[in-house]
Amino acid sequence: MKVDYLIIGSGLTGAVIARLLADAGREVMVVDRRNHVGGNVHDHAHISGIRIHTYGPHYFRTSSERIWDFVNRFDTFYKYEAALLSDIDSELVQWPIAGSYIRRTIGVDWKPEFTGNPRNLEEAALSLMPRRIYEKFVKEYNEKQWGVSANQLNADLCTRFDIRYDDEPRLKPLAKYQGIPSSGYANLMLNMLDKIPVLVNFDYLKNKNLISAKKAIIFTGPIDEFFDYDLGKLKYRGQKREHIYLPDSAGFQQPTGQVNNPTHAGGPHIRTLEWKHMMPVEIALKISGTVLTKEIPFTPDDSGDYEYPFPDATNTKLYDRYRTRADSLEKVYICGRLGEYRYYDMDQAIARAALLSGNLLACADLLQ
Repeated sequence: MKVDYLIIGSGLTGAVIARLLADAGREVMVVDRRNHVGGNVHDHAHISGIRIHTYGPHYFRTSSERIWDFVNRFDTFYKYEAALLSDIDSELVQWPIAGSYIRRTIGVDWKPEFTGNPRNLEEAALSLMPRRIYEKFVKEYNEKQWGVSANQLNADLCTRFDIRYDDEPRLKPLAKYQGIPSSGYANLMLNMLDKIPVLVNFDYLKNKNLISAKKAIIFTGPIDEFFDYDLGKLKYRGQKREHIYLPDSAGFQQPTGQVNNPTHAGGPHIRTLEWKHMMPVEIALKISGTVLTKEIPFTPDDSGDYEYPFPDATNTKLYDRYRTRADSLEKVYICGRLGEYRYYDMDQAIARAALLSGNLLACADLLQ
């Protein structure tokens, strides 16, 4: 079988590219080795009626009106602005860290522990906060998440959090549009791929002889796997998820949908999720019982379990070698979180996919 554009992977990057190419009248086909579309942007219904995000919580947010209009083509969204807590010394306190908490526990005249150019996550975090705060909130959380000492991780991990001097509790207060799809992420992704040929349970790398592309292959899987790991394996982390159903629980078990568990003493999991909080209140209150999920980080062997590119210098250098090879390929584009070995929020993935789609269409037009 041969098609004009063959897209490997139906997660956000692949699905958005497929949608935009199809909207432009191009022949597109999508294949995915999983048994469902959407990649990690997927959810499913629990027997209680509670919707669980299969691969961890997805909080959609963007300040781009164009991206917001795009996703609303495929479902309406109900408003949800994530507000997180951390279990610190048996007290649930705000995350990101509230300025009032530092003043209460350290004093009003505190100063950051580190000055200069941070070389790693530990130094970057200490350039924002006192050591005691770093050790309570950041150090062990990241050691659990990544499985190595915090001083072995890239400093730019620290850009994903800050100190809230005004005690603002929302995770992303500056994002203009925030929410969760009314009919769920699985339905949103199905709608995005509507009328586009999709083949699931199909591993392209094991069946290259069965399907090919005339104009371009867009590969959104792990870049090292595409090259059969011949330069070595990149490191990834994933999450094992333990679901706890409490059928007789009235109301909620947690005050928020996500509670971080940042210390080793708190257990191997890094966060505990209560999914009812992430549903519309009027629906959640009608459901008896609740579902809690504990997420436990691990290093997966199966590429189907890859979730987070590993943020250290060794793996960045190895990725750069694979990227040089990828960029030299003709009619093959390796992209997405696993293809570009970087963390993308959902709106960032959509923006990146839109850019790549535009480049593909411009290139095709030039050749006609």
